[in-house]
Amino acid sequence: MLHSDFVHLHVHTQYSLLDGACIIPNLIDLARRMKMPACAITDHGNMFGAIEFYQSCMTNGIKPIIGSEVYIAPKGRLDKTFSAGEETANHLILLVKDEAGYKNLMKLVSIGYLEGFYYKPRIDKEVLAQYSKGLIALSSCLKGEIPRSIMSGKEERAKQLADEYCAIMGKENFYFELQDNGIPEQREVSRELIRLGKELGIGVVATNDVHYLTRDSAKAHEALLCIQTQTTLDDPNRMKLQTDQFYFRSGEEMKALFKDTPDAISNTIKIAERCNLELDFKKTYLPHYAAPEGTTREKFMRELCENNLEKRYPLSTCPTSQVAPMGNLRSWTGGDMRQIKERLDYELKVISKAGYTSYFLIVWDFISHAKSKGIAVGPGRGSAAGSIVSYLLGITDIDPLRYNLLFERFLNSERVSMPDIDIDFCYERRPEVIDYVVQKYGKDNVAQIITFGTMAARAVIRDVGRVMNLPYADVDRIAKLVPMELDVTLELALEKEPELARLYKEDPRVRELIDTSKKLEGLTRHASTHAAGVVISEDSLTNHVPIFKTSDGQISTGYAMGSLEKIGLFKNGFPGLEDIDRYSGGDKDNQQGQ
Repeated sequence: MLHSDFVHLHVHTQYSLLDGACIIPNLIDLARRMKMPACAITDHGNMFGAIEFYQSCMTNGIKPIIGSEVYIAPKGRLDKTFSAGEETANHLILLVKDEAGYKNLMKLVSIGYLEGFYYKPRIDKEVLAQYSKGLIALSSCLKGEIPRSIMSGKEERAKQLADEYCAIMGKENFYFELQDNGIPEQREVSRELIRLGKELGIGVVATNDVHYLTRDSAKAHEALLCIQTQTTLDDPNRMKLQTDQFYFRSGEEMKALFKDTPDAISNTIKIAERCNLELDFKKTYLPHYAAPEGTTREKFMRELCENNLEKRYPLSTCPTSQVAPMGNLRSWTGGDMRQIKERLDYELKVISKAGYTSYFLIVWDFISHAKSKGIAVGPGRGSAAGSIVSYLLGITDIDPLRYNLLFERFLNSERVSMPDIDIDFCYERRPEVIDYVVQKYGKDNVAQIITFGTMAARAVIRDVGRVMNLPYADVDRIAKLVPMELDVTLELALEKEPELARLYKEDPRVRELIDTSKKLEGLTRHASTHAAGVVISEDSLTNHVPIFKTSDGQISTGYAMGSLEKIGLFKNGFPGLEDIDRYSGGDKDNQQGQ
């Protein structure tokens, strides 16, 4: 199959929050239909979509290029001062070449949030130099440091900056970025970059600073920016892109735009060929539970389980007349200690072989700590209740044998993904348990998990209606016509609700509202902290995942739950229940001190 001889290296997906309007599956589908051999993701200051993007590309036979458009602090990442007329950050595109570059980009993105955040997550040239290995840098858009110097008439300064970036990245890893979205300043900057590139021996590369998929989505993108800035479309001072050309152009369109600079096109392919990141989703990075001196984790866990056998299974409740052989547990209604031990041996063997002994011991440890402090703990939920090991360790309070629960639904030798144990804690004291985990395993190794809110059918109508300045009552009435069904889309709503379809057909304002909303439906609206998820790593989390800091200072992972599962990190649910005593099964240990 013939491939396009152009690759997009500057693309903003839905994870450039309320700025990028490219939903990842739709983006990759378009790249596939345009026969592009590769595609990059370069969201503003983050890597939120990296794993989702990587997998979508691989599924569609497209090489994924992981990257980010980072912000460079002019006076250093730790300087949080601002003077009128000064810039707080300059843009720079970073693309991952290999595993070293991937790890370094995660470090840089994390530093941007943890150390340099000032309106935006910022890094500086000091840390860029420290973590430049495995990365390729592009000079970015008109908000890049070099383009800004050119537009200010400071050509010598632009030349000096180019030398600085070449020294940091290596000349072969730094390119001048050429853009032509119909903005006159871009053409002026490109002419100087081409001249400077020839003088300094720096390559040039064409990009289109993609913010939406098709040209006819430009108006919807304007609405998206209004949602971000809380303005309306009729506000003459609202933020917007200057033209309608920030879309996913075809290779032929890009070649026509840069026909006088063919190497700017061919260099996109050369860069793509140098980017060869391979992620291994079969690895796990479980923290190691330290067993007491003189024993192993496996022996220690067996001892803990056996010590609780008499408590959990007193002989009076195990009549020998009801013994059933292994493999016939569905009909089991009781049994002797021999059968219970057979089940225990079986589970311990599977757990050990799968490498999850530490997982169980870590969960046992923080549950035991919670109970010792009088923090109410729930009886357990989900498939974990099918494990006699969980029951004997006190992780769950449900006897799997009594209720004929299958261990294999929780964990078996064929299971690909990590087991998942969610434990409910008293809502008010849940932070105490998380603090204990942080203290035990290290603050660099523990974080809560990010989650993303999306623009669902009703919500997006309300958002777009506001930026269109439509009467609230009208927008409310239209939004309420969307059926209250799980995963309902606007397209389905038009099919199912005759009144909505009638208004769409007869009222131009409603048609514009719905059409604009359909283009924004499903986009990521905001990032926040997952209500229950906590992740623990064997070493610093920034070796495996970028870190994000919320506006209120909460530290969380830069990957959501699904991505963390793929990359093999230990995650656990810490849900909080306000009335947990009602669900604690009457266990006095759980209710102590409540």
